[in-house]
Amino acid sequence: MGAMKTPGVYIVEKSAFPNSVVEVATAVPAFIGYTEKADNKGKSLSNQPWRITSMAEFQNYFGFGPSVQFSLTEAATPPVVPPSISVGGKDYMLEQAQGKYLLYYSMMLFFQNGGGPCYIVSIGSYGDDVAMDKLTGGIDLLVKEQEPTIVVIPDAVLLKQADCISVEQAMLDHCGNVMKNRVAILDISDGYRSRQDPAGDPVATFRNSLGINFLDFGMAYYPWLNTTITQAKDLAYWNLDSASQTLLQGMLEAELNIAAQPAAKAEQLKSIVDGIAKANATPQDKAMLNKSLISLSPSYNMILTDMAAMLNLLPPAAAMAGVYTMVDNNRGVWKAPANVSLNAVTSPTVNITHGDQEDLNVTPQGKSINAIRPFVGEGTLVWGARTLDGNSLDWRYINVRRTMIMLEESIRLASKAYVFEPNVANTWVTIKSMVRNFLTGVWKKGGLAGAVPDDAFAVFCGLGETMTPEDILEGVLRVTVLVAISRPAEFIEITFQQQMQKS
Repeated sequence: MGAMKTPGVYIVEKSAFPNSVVEVATAVPAFIGYTEKADNKGKSLSNQPWRITSMAEFQNYFGFGPSVQFSLTEAATPPVVPPSISVGGKDYMLEQAQGKYLLYYSMMLFFQNGGGPCYIVSIGSYGDDVAMDKLTGGIDLLVKEQEPTIVVIPDAVLLKQADCISVEQAMLDHCGNVMKNRVAILDISDGYRSRQDPAGDPVATFRNSLGINFLDFGMAYYPWLNTTITQAKDLAYWNLDSASQTLLQGMLEAELNIAAQPAAKAEQLKSIVDGIAKANATPQDKAMLNKSLISLSPSYNMILTDMAAMLNLLPPAAAMAGVYTMVDNNRGVWKAPANVSLNAVTSPTVNITHGDQEDLNVTPQGKSINAIRPFVGEGTLVWGARTLDGNSLDWRYINVRRTMIMLEESIRLASKAYVFEPNVANTWVTIKSMVRNFLTGVWKKGGLAGAVPDDAFAVFCGLGETMTPEDILEGVLRVTVLVAISRPAEFIEITFQQQMQKS
């Protein structure tokens, strides 16, 4: 207080306690991709990170899913791949021709699995081609955002394999080199294929191409997922292109055998089938025609089912971002995000056995891939909790990496209050008390290993302890924090042996 010049009573308040460290949010993903729109009441949200908290907000600001269109063609003889449908001795193939964007469906999968607040970076609309430079540009936009802790780019797998790897390398560089306060969940290109696929092993290709930089800031999951995000009832014949609708008419005529039906029934069936080509039909007429086709034709139902299956084939990164959020909220960031079932998932695309997972989990190159496996009576479980830096004893586990990020960021932000404070013993004691109080709270919640706080962490700060006289002259205050973070019990060994009969 100022000098006392007037007689009277003066009150002096002194702070009795140090500042507290507030634990930063640990599961705030940032999703980058293409959306229907990017608008907030007339203001463009394109190429701008925007925070949302629900799927309703996503639909409000960024619209709905893409308008999908499929192509139905006659298969070659013999077919190169197994045909989708066989009718009247002819084989037909179904392919998605339009609307190949994954962000919208991935967001639905994210919120189904416990997702919460997140950031969306819209880098284009559904009319644009998926481009590597746009996706990497979206990563650069996150540099000024401090809150996101996870980076996910579902649309990266739509690129060629080499371009997908380039985007993922940019994600790792952003997380481990530029920001150092977030991690990247990577999808494996063509991860729906088996490792014995004639086209090549997707896991081996991923490992060989990714490189070795900043692997402790990334994690990957295999295989892709068959989900229930899109229902067959949401699709119909108008999701086929015009040529495919004409082919569908001929296919249905052959299946229903219209020519061999009595005249009255043949005319009725012909009217239904020909209704597919009506360009001026009202939405009500289209809906009624679709219901008629569903009740008449098993092949038509098969086409709708195959359409839905193609749209429901999704990479797992968005689901894992939701799992991270759920586990962090329920247990804490120090709990490994594994041994958790996935919602809105019917099965992984590849059934991995115990033996198959050995090479995924432990490899001489250290690039551990976390398996997603089905278990009888339990559903589809996440069965791995390793970063890509699987050979590192420091950063092998996801929860260790993410817990350290949380501790570092929390303490860093709280310590900003002491910038330009006198570099003297009082300041050192205050900072040590602040950090110790915070770490004690984390230890009590189970985030640190140790029977007592002194076993869980240690904080050092002071002249001759962490600083030299030259450091003080240069304005440097050094604090050293040692923490014992809990590791997951990844391998549990139970020993059995026989003993002699006692009675």
